[in-house]
Amino acid sequence: MRVLFVTFLFAANAIAEAWIHVPTTNEGSRSKLMASRGRAKWDRKKKWLAKRGFSEDDNDLTEKDDSVTIIGSGRIGGLLAEGDESVIVGRNDAINKEGSGPILVATRNDALDGIVEACPENRRKDLVFMQNGYLDDFLKAKCLLDNTQVLLFLSVAKKGTDAIDGITKMNPEGLTAVTGEHAQAFASRLASLNLKCNVISNEEYRPAMFEKLIWISTYMLVGTAKECSSVGEAGDKYKELVEEVITELITAVSAKEGITFSDGAIERLASYTEVVKDFPCAVKEFEWRNEYFFKLGDENCPTHNGLLRECSEKGFISFELP
Repeated sequence: MRVLFVTFLFAANAIAEAWIHVPTTNEGSRSKLMASRGRAKWDRKKKWLAKRGFSEDDNDLTEKDDSVTIIGSGRIGGLLAEGDESVIVGRNDAINKEGSGPILVATRNDALDGIVEACPENRRKDLVFMQNGYLDDFLKAKCLLDNTQVLLFLSVAKKGTDAIDGITKMNPEGLTAVTGEHAQAFASRLASLNLKCNVISNEEYRPAMFEKLIWISTYMLVGTAKECSSVGEAGDKYKELVEEVITELITAVSAKEGITFSDGAIERLASYTEVVKDFPCAVKEFEWRNEYFFKLGDENCPTHNGLLRECSEKGFISFELP
């Protein structure tokens, strides 16, 4: 019984000490508020443990600087913070150099470079990346290709609302997956929120990553080019075109990367689309998503590239194609 109390204690005891803050606009008050709340929670838990035989002098009540840090307090960051104890920081806040434990990066892709550069070198191995898109080139350039990575198959319509989990007819175990050093810690956090997450190997992660990339690059592109209001509409009205693009991209990726995709990819992605059918369509973050396929050339991705040019000609994208 005492081991259970100690485990419970260690999962929560860092929040009061792990906060190092560099004030930014509107960040100072939020940081103080979070630290104050963390201290209050810690004090309540000490009292709770004391009633069960622990004393103030007991080593088991010593605070340990080992917690989950979350960078970003948007829809995903806010959701993750509802799990076990954590420290929330803004993208311009400092990371505790003396701390340990996973650092969940819940920001947009365009913030990644600044976050990595600002992170103490000894903590960079703890960064956990969960952004959509193709991150390999960026992570390789930062020597972080072996870091923990997450494929988030869930949707949060707006901050504070319940998440829609990536549980489908074909995959009742959920599609969200994680690999790397902090994989189990991340899966446990989602479990505390009643969300599914599969811990997989690096070898299993790579085809799953490309499958997610193909989903977001296909449904968003077809939906935008054909002026659909949602991914569900794109899948229903332009089913054959969607399947044509998916097949094209799977073939191109397999040839370039030497990856073998599991059977049923088209059906898996269609099944997930049913779960998030109301998600709006938009071609964005091009350099992290569709650019990978565009660079493979018209010979390998003719339909995909043609749809991108169609979007450009109609003025549906805000960037110039290479």
